[in-house]
Amino acid sequence: QVQVVQSGGGLVQPGGSLRLSCEASDLTLDFYAMAWFRQAPGKEREAVGCFSSADGSTILVDSVKGRFAISSDHAKRTMYLQMNSLRPEDTAVYYCATDFHHFAPCPTAARQYDYWGQGTQVTVSG
Repeated sequence: QVQVVQSGGGLVQPGGSLRLSCEASDLTLDFYAMAWFRQAPGKEREAVGCFSSADGSTILVDSVKGRFAISSDHAKRTMYLQMNSLRPEDTAVYYCATDFHHFAPCPTAARQYDYWGQGTQVTVSG
């Protein structure tokens, strides 16, 4: 059973930075995708971006392009989300998800992922 463990998050002022980590333990597959989603109060869960192990590619949604970056450590089955120039509208609970996925690009639909992390709060205020 794949366990997804997230770390990072917290409170930051507008313009600040945070880094989230996501480790998928017992993920023995060589071909997988990992994704970040977020859900703000009163809003639906939305994709932030994703990573494909098939070719190492990443996708970021338009609202975070130029501010956020996804990186990964394949050997550790770990993905990172570096968030810079944070805005109050980035405030949300951020979730990491993973699942088997043989081909790139990585999917950005939540229904494509069966294994989810516990979520971590990111609050941009000040």
